[in-house]
Amino acid sequence: MAERLATWVWVGASALAVVAGMVNVVGYLGFEHQAITHLTGTTTLFGAALAEGRGTAAWQLAGMALAFVAGAALGGLLIQDSVLRLGRRYGVALAIEAVLLAAAVPLFQRGLFAGPLLAAGAIGLQNAMATTYSGAVVRTSHVSGMFTDLGIMLGHALRGLPVAQRRLWLCLVIITSFLAGGVLGALAFGAWQYAALYLPAALTGATGLGYTVYRHRQVAAGTITP
Repeated sequence: MAERLATWVWVGASALAVVAGMVNVVGYLGFEHQAITHLTGTTTLFGAALAEGRGTAAWQLAGMALAFVAGAALGGLLIQDSVLRLGRRYGVALAIEAVLLAAAVPLFQRGLFAGPLLAAGAIGLQNAMATTYSGAVVRTSHVSGMFTDLGIMLGHALRGLPVAQRRLWLCLVIITSFLAGGVLGALAFGAWQYAALYLPAALTGATGLGYTVYRHRQVAAGTITP
């Protein structure tokens, strides 16, 4: 599947993985050590909160998961396709994500729970947009699937089976980009606190603008239909 990914997909996936890494680390460092994009951990903490009778924590954790789902639902409404291809409204989705991330900053700064909810919704929107190529080929908000694929390909290589080289590189690019986003986000948070989220908001907006310009050029060249 990765063999057919175009250059704009590789660039976009890398940029969005950086964004997710930054948002996740800012949420973890600043909001009760709660990762924004890590829904497995959120669900685990939700179960623990229920078992321990911590009602407020349980409602907050449930809200994070629901906000992520709401963002993903919005992504499904915007993209309306299960195939990642040039011509879809990714620019609109990225613009909305950028606005959500920027709007989350003052809410975080005021200690309002709406801040992490907006951030979770933004990443849910991003992940739904990025996974619309054959299901789970490109995931940018978490890297568990990428590490799993690396392990599978390592097992295949040890058995002497062929390994999809471009798929391997795609996994490495997303993992490295997510890690780079985490490092950059941690440094930015140390310097600017929650205002660090303006960086992933700007990167998301720039990625959306770049995609829109590229798409219009392809339309003008007759490569795709408007």
